[in-house]
Amino acid sequence: MLTVDRAVYDELVAHAREGAPAEVCGVLGGTHDADESHATVARRAENAAATPRTRYELTPTEQFALMEGIEDEGLDVVGFYHSHPAGPPRPSETDAAQATWAGYAYVIVDLAGAEPVVGAWRWTGERFAREAVGVA
Repeated sequence: MLTVDRAVYDELVAHAREGAPAEVCGVLGGTHDADESHATVARRAENAAATPRTRYELTPTEQFALMEGIEDEGLDVVGFYHSHPAGPPRPSETDAAQATWAGYAYVIVDLAGAEPVVGAWRWTGERFAREAVGVA
């Protein structure tokens, strides 16, 4: 299960709305373990993808800088987030092809419906496994 602080949830939705129609992305920090994680911070990243309306990409330099910054705060890296401004409300085939951090949350903010939907999946190393999301 992934628990997200209300302020983090609101930040993810705000970032997705601000960036639309392009996808946005970032890194989540908090506490992390194999079964349950709690996201207490979200760090925005620049979407470096060549086609940001349909893909997201963090540059390795920025990704590691954000991850180190989270760890410097005494927190764990919980996972990553990005948006799907026009859906789908789940990871795409491209998301699965690019996923590399096994055991970490991949959060998607879907803006296709009347209200945003925030979902989470853990990358197993082979596929995404749906993860419950709670807001604290």
